[in-house]
Amino acid sequence: MTRRSLLASFAGSALLAGVPPQKEAILLKTPQGGLQPQAVVDSGGVIHLIYLYGDPAAADIGYVRKAPDEQDFSAPIRVNDRPGSAIAIGSVRGAHIALGRSGRVHVAWNGSSKAEPKGPRDSIPMLYARIDDRGESFESQRNLMQTATGLDGGGSIAADPSGNIYVAWHAQGQRDGKPIQGEDNRRVWLARSSDDGRTFGRETAISPPGTGVCGCCGIGALADNKGVLYLLYRSARAVIHRDMYLLISRDKGRVFDAVNLHPWQIGACPMSTSSLAQAGERVFLSWETSKQVYFAEVDTRTSSVGERIAAPGESMNRKHPAIAANRRGQILLCWTEGTGWRRGGSLHWQLFDPARRPLAPTGEEAVVPVWGFGTAVAVRERFVVIC
Repeated sequence: MTRRSLLASFAGSALLAGVPPQKEAILLKTPQGGLQPQAVVDSGGVIHLIYLYGDPAAADIGYVRKAPDEQDFSAPIRVNDRPGSAIAIGSVRGAHIALGRSGRVHVAWNGSSKAEPKGPRDSIPMLYARIDDRGESFESQRNLMQTATGLDGGGSIAADPSGNIYVAWHAQGQRDGKPIQGEDNRRVWLARSSDDGRTFGRETAISPPGTGVCGCCGIGALADNKGVLYLLYRSARAVIHRDMYLLISRDKGRVFDAVNLHPWQIGACPMSTSSLAQAGERVFLSWETSKQVYFAEVDTRTSSVGERIAAPGESMNRKHPAIAANRRGQILLCWTEGTGWRRGGSLHWQLFDPARRPLAPTGEEAVVPVWGFGTAVAVRERFVVIC
């Protein structure tokens, strides 16, 4: 089996039903030539996908869905009701999706310079929208930043089955109600809703003081089926300490434990992203450190993190990991290589067995556009990669 034949590649969409059973996964192209796809799968195996399209500096967000027996994605729905409200530049500030109670779709994203409504003191906003009760359009976008300012790297969103919605981002810390400048003083902030996103409370700082937050790096978020909330962020302490941290809350986002997942000393912002996934009772994390991508499993009972597993083979500036796991315990990790500021690259992936051993040759689809990356989901036993 060649590297490129591991996945069936398609010019547009692809039919999940009827794919030969020996294929470990299939590759779907993002509609509308979209960038930075993010996908989730509901209990019926329907893929819900968002992506950015249009001007990278003032982009729009498309939403589509696809059932296992459908050949094509649905007609796109624009998430943002004010055109040009999102941003693709940097590949870290794009939109994120979560499925909440009754399968409702929730989306959060960093606002562009054109975005409205503005944040505090006319700043860049952290925006949120949810699909309406009919599932046919999105409600008006809302800014969730009420006090924090200095939004830079990407925020994220998580939702649990009980109607709790969590939107996280990082911004400057505060003293006496005024922002404190410097990456050392950045904090992760969290806005919480307990009514399916109808209303949100005022944001609170949740990362430990003193760790800082890497200004141009993204945040990953997941709420598991028991309501435990997981957040990944990169620190920025004393300029060079850019460690990857995991925050875990078992009380609906009020109190968090912090775990230093992976130290990294680098005197610059790597503009990294991270990814989380759940399969049954298992939660997986993936992140970048020193031009390599890794994944690990979290023990959902003890919050301890298992062995770090690196993507096999020689690293060629690996970035933007995405992870998925299926019901058989297999894990798919995908990532980009060669991407950077205003530079595209290639998409790679690796399938692992439940014991974390590589199962097949590393796959490659050598087209990742500027500001692009891929995502991965599990539809029942089968994996789907979208780029």
